[in-house]
Amino acid sequence: MGGSVSVPEKSIHEFTVKDSSGKEVDLSVYQGKVLLVVNVASKCGFTETNYTQLTELYRKYKDQGFVVLAFPCNQFLNQEPGTSQDAHEFACTRFKAEYPVFQKVRVNGQNAAPVYKFLKSKKPSFLGSRIKWNFTKFLVDKDGQVIDRYGPTVPPLSIESRVVETKEQDCCHWKT
Repeated sequence: MGGSVSVPEKSIHEFTVKDSSGKEVDLSVYQGKVLLVVNVASKCGFTETNYTQLTELYRKYKDQGFVVLAFPCNQFLNQEPGTSQDAHEFACTRFKAEYPVFQKVRVNGQNAAPVYKFLKSKKPSFLGSRIKWNFTKFLVDKDGQVIDRYGPTVPPLSIESRVVETKEQDCCHWKT
């Protein structure tokens, strides 16, 4: 049920996803940047804290090669019920998100988005690879490698030092 799935891709940069309006986005455009990939939902108990802090973290480090990639997901108690565009508008209007909000995805099961199969295979949790809830976060380095996974109860600002540490591993891609 929560077992690891083998995936052929070696980097998140090998994937193409769709933005909230359905346009394809090649994730190779994020080469050289540190990413925080998050499955988001608008009607979750963790929404306020996570969106607020994701926006704050992004604004603080966006000019230094850090990007939040938000993937709306409706797999957990239908907490992202609208369209992908609704989710994008919610994040941008209510939480002033300036980072990319992509098309709604499934993060678990046979029909999980390939990028999520990749993320989970690289950093399973102690209970297996299955994502347990909204706002699970994956920290990805500039080379597209998953280096950390954080559960929904971990506020984004609490991992700021890890983001900074990751960016400092390659000073050429970050301003000081």
